[in-house]
Amino acid sequence: MEPEGRDTGADAGGEVREADGGREADSGRGADAGREWMDPGASLERIGIDPATVDTPDLATLDRLQAAHVRTVPFENLSIVGDPYGDAGGEGVDLSVPAAYRTVVDRGLGGYCFELNGLFGWLLSSLGYDVDRVAARVTSGLTVPANHHALVVTLDRRYVVDVGCGTPPMRVPTPLDGTPPTDGAGVEWRVVTSDRPDATHLAQVRVPGEAEWSDRYVFTDRPRDLDYFAAANDYLQSAPESPFTGDPVVNVATDDGWQKLSDETLTEVAGGEERERTVTGEEWYETVREEFGIEYEWR
Repeated sequence: MEPEGRDTGADAGGEVREADGGREADSGRGADAGREWMDPGASLERIGIDPATVDTPDLATLDRLQAAHVRTVPFENLSIVGDPYGDAGGEGVDLSVPAAYRTVVDRGLGGYCFELNGLFGWLLSSLGYDVDRVAARVTSGLTVPANHHALVVTLDRRYVVDVGCGTPPMRVPTPLDGTPPTDGAGVEWRVVTSDRPDATHLAQVRVPGEAEWSDRYVFTDRPRDLDYFAAANDYLQSAPESPFTGDPVVNVATDDGWQKLSDETLTEVAGGEERERTVTGEEWYETVREEFGIEYEWR
């Protein structure tokens, strides 16, 4: 879920700079401040990318970064709901980029859209990409404004980049001109013009075996600061009707699909086929560690 104003990153000194065509700016305040100690190289290593292989902010590199991120950093709400089989409560979600860095890079955990796209936007800016944060609204369920945070990157054209949209994951940059790219797992995403007066674009997805496109979220292609999402972030991690305050959810992309874990069920989707098995108690913790690569300090 996502984040008024413009955020495009900053260099180690927190100053505005131009970098190989990429726009980087830091207001020096709020959710984007205090990032001087953050290391883009460590962020790349967290998603399995050798920093030495990332030298040009082009589409091919962006494609590789996005695909690697959704396969290695889970979309999850465990810092909100806490331990599903114990007494430990969730620690909550701090909207700031440094907090997301500590969660995802230093602790090796996942997060939800504000954390994942919040941090990924900083990383892309630090690598020289021209990236904007945009406020979106998921079209199913809650109608809370700015309940999703996505990114738009400008290269030869503008692309939606989203590593925090849950399942099915968006593995590749998706052009704003309606072209549906191929993601290698049979899932198609496209961005079309919205017919709503409060949004300019509509992101849609189509999974293998389905003929029709499904609406996922609407957004306006207008840059926002990360602070813009503060109210939505507070609401989504506290309101009883929020989809993030109920059962735990952990999901991650695989080579040909994705895995999703609830409080008692592991769902595996591959090639359009779906399998489920019951996972409870101690096996649940083992599954989080072994299948999703994360471990909270509950145990």
